[in-house]
Amino acid sequence: MQATNSPTISTNGVVRPTLVEVNLGRLSENFRAIRQKTAPAKIMPILKANAYGHGIVEVAQHLETLGADYFGVAVLEEGILLREHGIRTPILILGGILGNQVPYFIQHDLTLTASSIEKLCQVDQVAAQMGVKAKVHLKIDTGMERIGVHYYSAESFLEKSLSCEHLNIEGIFSHFANSDAADLSHAHLQLERFQEVLYVYEKRSLPTPPLRHMANSGGILQLPEAYFDMVRPGILLYGVYPSPEVKRSVQVKPALSWKSRVVYFKVIQPNHPVGYGSAWQSDHPVRGVTVPVGYGDGYFRSMSHKAQVLIGGKRYPVVGRISMDQIVVNIEGDSAFNDDEVVLIGEMGSESITAENLAVWADTIPYEILTNINTRVPRVYIR
Repeated sequence: MQATNSPTISTNGVVRPTLVEVNLGRLSENFRAIRQKTAPAKIMPILKANAYGHGIVEVAQHLETLGADYFGVAVLEEGILLREHGIRTPILILGGILGNQVPYFIQHDLTLTASSIEKLCQVDQVAAQMGVKAKVHLKIDTGMERIGVHYYSAESFLEKSLSCEHLNIEGIFSHFANSDAADLSHAHLQLERFQEVLYVYEKRSLPTPPLRHMANSGGILQLPEAYFDMVRPGILLYGVYPSPEVKRSVQVKPALSWKSRVVYFKVIQPNHPVGYGSAWQSDHPVRGVTVPVGYGDGYFRSMSHKAQVLIGGKRYPVVGRISMDQIVVNIEGDSAFNDDEVVLIGEMGSESITAENLAVWADTIPYEILTNINTRVPRVYIR
C-alpha cells in the first residue's frame, strides 16, 4: 500500500484512522472492461472532482500507465494540477471558460471547450497573440441547456471554427441528460440531434474533427451507437453504476473503500440520549462505540438514524445525529475494541456497504457521496 497526503492535510506520515483506500487493481480491471466494450473508440477517463473522490493525481498517473487516450476535467485548475504533477496525456477542460483564462490553457497545453462563436473568437485572438495554435473541442447542446451552441444553430458555429487560423479543431462533442434511464427516448433524440450536426460537415464538404464524442457512463452501458471516436467514462470507471435502472452491460467493481476505526467503547444506559438534539435513546442498556468520522468528512448528516456500518463482519446502525467529526454506533450486546476496523463503504466478510447504500440513506445519488469525501480524509493506494 502507498499512502499519500496530496491533496490531503499533511500528518507527517501518520495516517488518520479514517481513510479512503483506492484499489488501483480494480481501477485497471474497470478500465480494461470499458475498453473491451467500446473498442475501437478511444477512452477519455473523467477525473473531475478529485477523480470522483479517488484522488485526481494518483488516478491520472495510474491511468496514464494503462494508456488512457485523453483525460477530462471540469475546470482549469484541475488541468493545471495534473500538468504540474507530470501528466502529459491530452486534457480537455469540459466546463465553460472566461476570456482571461485562455492564456493559461495555452501555457499548460490544455484543450479548451468552445461553447459559442464569441468563445471561438476569443481563443483564436489570444492564440494569435501568443503565436501558437490552441487545441479546441466544440460543444453542441443537444438537450442539456447548460453550455454549448444549440444543435439547431450549429452550422454557422462549425463554419466559423474552420475559419479561425489559430485553432486546432480537434474534437466536437455533446452530453447526454438521460443516458442512464430505463426510458431512452430523450437520449435517442439527443443522439439524432448530434448526428444531424455532424452531417453538416458531410453536406458542406467540411473537414470533420478527428474526435467525435458523446457517450458518458450511461451511454457506454446502453447506447453503443453513441461511441463514435471516443467515450467518456466517469462514475462507471470507478466501479459504480450511474443509476439503478441502467443496463449493466459492463461488469465493474468499486475501486474505493472508506474505513475508520473504533476510538471509544461505552455502555449506554436506558433513557440516556445520544448526540446533538438528544434525538435517540434506548429503552435498555446497549453497547456503543464512537468512530471518528462525520459530516466534516463528507459522511452526510442527513443519514442520521439511517446509516449502517460494518464491524467484525456485521452490520450495525449509526445512532443519534451524525456530528461534524464523530458518529456513535449501537452494537447492542456484541463486543468491539478500540482500533477495531469500521467499514463505511466497502466489504467485510460476506457483508458490504456501497456508495449506493449511502446515497439512499442521504436521499441523493452516488456521485454526491463519492465527490463529497473531504480532502482531510487521507487516500491510501493499493497497488
